[in-house]
Amino acid sequence: MPASELILIIGIGLLAGVLSGLVGIGGGIVLVPALVYFLKYSQHQAQGTSLGVLMLPVVFLGFYQYYKYALAQGTPIDLKVVGLLAIGFILGGLLGGKIATRIDGELMKKIFAVLMLYSAVKLLHWDQVVIRWIKSVFS
Repeated sequence: MPASELILIIGIGLLAGVLSGLVGIGGGIVLVPALVYFLKYSQHQAQGTSLGVLMLPVVFLGFYQYYKYALAQGTPIDLKVVGLLAIGFILGGLLGGKIATRIDGELMKKIFAVLMLYSAVKLLHWDQVVIRWIKSVFS
């Protein structure tokens, strides 16, 4: 592997890790697009790689930091809820992976992009701005 590619991969991982620890994003929002555009991975390859990366560093180490913090604040994370969510997440991940492998790569990119766009609109509260604008047009 050339040194430039090695540095690029580590840089992408570092950025995704920092954003994951900081605001809880990284895999889908950072890794998948970076792998597709900078390393020319297929959408399926990028999504699978992202899931593989998340197994240890984010899942265990990231959780541990939040667990310690919440415990110190007197608002511990309920491990029963974590376990129940994990069961659903495992089953959903298995089902989602099976469905994804049957979908064309270009369609996968479009689905991914729509979900990112929807998330951005909701997080920025632009949906409320649009609704207010529509109401003002018709009132």
